[in-house]
Amino acid sequence: MPADRVNARVMALAGAPGHIELGLARMRAAMAELEIAPRQPWPVITVAGTNGKGSTVAYLESLYRQAGYRVAAYTSPHLWRFVERLRIDGTVLTEGQWLAALEEVAQDAGHIPLTYFELATLAALLLVRAAAPELLILEVGMGGRLDAVNAVHPDLSIITTVDMDHQQWLGDSREAIGREKAGILRRGVPLLYGDADDPCTSVLTAARASGAPIYLLGRELVVDPVAGVLHMGGECWHLPEPLWGGREQWDNLALATAATRLLRERLPAAAVEPGADWRCPPRLPGRCQRLRPWGSDGPTLLLDVAHNPQAVRQLASVLRRHPGARVYALFNLLADKDLDACLAPLAGLVQHWFPVALPESARTRPWPDLLAALDTRGLTWTAVEGGDCSASLEAACAGLGAGDLVLCFGSFQVLAQLPEELLSGEAPGGTAACQPG
Repeated sequence: MPADRVNARVMALAGAPGHIELGLARMRAAMAELEIAPRQPWPVITVAGTNGKGSTVAYLESLYRQAGYRVAAYTSPHLWRFVERLRIDGTVLTEGQWLAALEEVAQDAGHIPLTYFELATLAALLLVRAAAPELLILEVGMGGRLDAVNAVHPDLSIITTVDMDHQQWLGDSREAIGREKAGILRRGVPLLYGDADDPCTSVLTAARASGAPIYLLGRELVVDPVAGVLHMGGECWHLPEPLWGGREQWDNLALATAATRLLRERLPAAAVEPGADWRCPPRLPGRCQRLRPWGSDGPTLLLDVAHNPQAVRQLASVLRRHPGARVYALFNLLADKDLDACLAPLAGLVQHWFPVALPESARTRPWPDLLAALDTRGLTWTAVEGGDCSASLEAACAGLGAGDLVLCFGSFQVLAQLPEELLSGEAPGGTAACQPG
């Protein structure tokens, strides 16, 4: 794969590319230098949450684009190439456009010590300004309150779920993490919140304190997956069947659909009115994605970027739908992830583990620690060629046949080591349609 020039440039400008330093002071100062307004000329939807952010952004983008709107969507992280982080009208921009935006940031705000994510976000906002979309969707990178994205004022806030992740930066309890995510709220700006079964008190309290109207899944928003409908405010909205995942994707679909109702005055769109049909967007790479690269006689390859306990529990529910299947797993997690809590839901579901080495960084888990954790849990594992991803994939496939699963999950950096043509569904010898979980 050709070198990623944009990623290399961001890393060079950041100085310490693996360093995470939350806070809005640097971002606000740089935005002032670049004349980027906190209040954008177009509606802004900010999406936070432990899991489901990427899917919800994809649904929002699809809904509004099918309705004829020009949409900008900023997401993170990327799988293969940095340019994936921003789509304008469904299309990524060129490396040249990104590099030009980064040079503008360096020239006008180079005296400010910006982090990797701040540089990326500032360059993206410059590119969005030049594109002049009709809607901007921003995915929070981490937390919410002190995330670079939060320097932009939203017209609608979405918190998909709150669970344990990034405790080093966000707090060691679900309620503490909820308070950080609720930092995206603005006075009087509606909040869509997706934790139907166990909503965080901290999120609800913050919403009430800020005067933000709350639309809670399971209360103001009621989803019926069997009928494929969302009930909201006395109206009934048709939902297409998700192309990946399980019940959680119905929830993400509902949040995106509800957003169109709350922004209906600013963005009227017949395609998303009650009773209208719309098509589900193409599946996202690495989200409960099923591939058949080894043909009908080989195992199915299941790819998922589940890298925290809640996401792994959802992944485990998918695996339980395949009783009798042998499951061999390639995986790794960054050092700040709760390894034991992520392994526990898969107990008895994975028969053989193939740990995959990650590129060295400040957040990389020491290789001996990963192997020791597998031994401590009494798991059967094989480290192929020091954790080489391609060799591990080949070894896992060799021991399985039709009806079995090769699972590749964990850090985005695990899936990023797979060939791009494999994840994009162009692998020879099989089809890549992602079926419902």
